[in-house]
Order: sequence, then C-alpha cells, then structure tokens
Amino acid sequence: MTYGLELDDVRAAHGGAETLRGIELAMPEGELLVLLGPSGAGKSTLLRVIAGLHPAAGGVVRIAGRDVTALSPGQRDVSMVFQSFALFPHLNVIENIAFGLRVRGIGRVRARERAEQAAAMVGCERVLTRRPDQLSGGERQRVALARALVREPALFLLDEPLSNLDAELRVRTRVELRALHDRVGATMVHVTHDQTEALALGDRIAVLRDGRIEQVGTPDQIWRQPATTFVAGFVGSPAMNFLPGDGPWRVPGRPGHRIGVRPEAVRLAPSGTGLTAIVTGAEVIGEDAWVRLRIGSHPLVARVQASARPETGAEVVASAPDHDLHVFDVDGKRVS
Repeated sequence: MTYGLELDDVRAAHGGAETLRGIELAMPEGELLVLLGPSGAGKSTLLRVIAGLHPAAGGVVRIAGRDVTALSPGQRDVSMVFQSFALFPHLNVIENIAFGLRVRGIGRVRARERAEQAAAMVGCERVLTRRPDQLSGGERQRVALARALVREPALFLLDEPLSNLDAELRVRTRVELRALHDRVGATMVHVTHDQTEALALGDRIAVLRDGRIEQVGTPDQIWRQPATTFVAGFVGSPAMNFLPGDGPWRVPGRPGHRIGVRPEAVRLAPSGTGLTAIVTGAEVIGEDAWVRLRIGSHPLVARVQASARPETGAEVVASAPDHDLHVFDVDGKRVS
C-alpha cells in the first residue's frame, strides 16, 4: 500500500509542556482523514507539525513516502486551508487562486488556466473578478479551497475550514467538500471539533485527547465500537450513558467495570420487563426529546420521539438490547 502520510512517534512541545505524545498514524493515498477532539487535544498542533509550521520534538513525518521531518514548509508539498481563509484583500478571486503558481514562476497564461480549472471544481467560476470583501463566507471558503487545489500538492491540510460559516452553509459546504474529495481523489487531513462534521466527512476518524490518539477507525467503528469511555462519551449527542458494572445493568464477575449505552438504544415503556425509572425532565429538540431519568441513584438519558415522551415525574420501565450495551474496564478501555 502507498501511504500519503505516515507519522512515527511524533512529539511536540510548547512552553516546556508536551502537547503531542507519541502520535502513530498511517494514511493511504487518497484518504480523507478527520482529526477530531475537544479544544486543547492537539489537533491543530499536529496539523502544524505535519505542515512544518511547528517543530517536531521527536519522531518522523513522511509525506508520499518522503521523510520531510527536517524540511521547511515550502519543501513539503502541502497546501493548507485555514479557518480564516487568509485571502489577499487587494487581489481578486482569480489572482488569489493563481498567486501561489505565479510565485513559483509559472507563466501568467498557464497560471490563469489552472486557476480557472480549480475555480470550476469548487463552483466559484462566476466570481473570478470580485475581491474577497465582495464575497459571502461560503464563496470565500470555495476560493480558499481552489487556491489549495490549484497547486496539486501531495497532501491537503484543512484546519477547521467550516467553523466560521453559519449552520446551513456549514452543512452545504460539508457536502460539497466531500463530493470534491471524491472527484479529485486527494489525500486530505481535516481538523474539527464537530463530531457531526467528522462522521459525515471522514473515510476514517482519528480521535485525539491530551496529545494522544485514542482511536482511529471508520465513522461506523467510532460510533458502534468506541475503544474507550472518552471516545464513547465524546461522539454522540446526547452523550453515551455510563453506569457502574454493579449497577442497574450488571456485568457478572467484572468488578469496577462500566456499562455504556447510547440514549438512542434506551427503550421506554409504561410497564413490562426492564428497570423502573423516574422521569426527571425532558428537552424537546425538533422531532426528538432527550428524556432524563433516574434509576435508583443512577442518571440515564433516553432519546425518543418528542410525541412519545413521558411526563416529568412519571414512572416508566427502561430497557436496552444486549447488543447495544458497551462494556469498559477500570481503565476506560473497551472490553466488549
């Protein structure tokens, strides 16, 4: 297999504190990998180390099979798209897209041809003569993507490129970005703290926490087989419920273990087989309701249809299929 990006025991530090702690990762060429995690997890630092904008304190970075650890950003054959777009305000769209080519000595006619092709790929060919302050947020994002695409680099690095867009435009641009990747087959690393964005975009997702990778897997693996309680609790809205192994849903012979169950898997009924629970409240989110329950001293959240939510104070029976129960050991690692 040919790898577009390989990271071997990559480390980084800032102000004397270690920010990346032995990152190991291998990306096949043409993959769209999402780096997902909360603020401070090390996502942007890792992206900057890959780009050469932040020095590695240890380890090896390879891009398209080439060791670039000691190379400058300009020697690494990468293109970056930033959260701020970073367009030149005094240049129009076509000039912004072609700028990198002109700096590299490509002639004006050829640079314009390639810039027009890149603009057509991302759907901004109708605004080529406008300047950035005459564009919408979505149009500026497309121009930034076209400027990255026109260079045809070995690796694209996208640092939260959708975070400044409003909710509706984020969804539309997310779909366009996924379609663009599928068309061009480029190797891309996309940073986000948004789990929905990660699940929708990524071929695979690498979940980071405190400078370490907790799990790498397909969106389905991350969702259905979280490797740790952190991954299980971070990915999902509402978050996964956790109950002690000696609590309502027991794990025989496994003291100290915890059981996780997603709110979507919790079933509520007025009576029947299951655990008696008291409804303590509910939040209606469109067609769904997040029902908050208490089973003895243990809190639980169920996600149900808003029209079927029980009243606050009601006594209900809560259950979950065995195949939807996740078991984690005392260290928070998945057992089954």
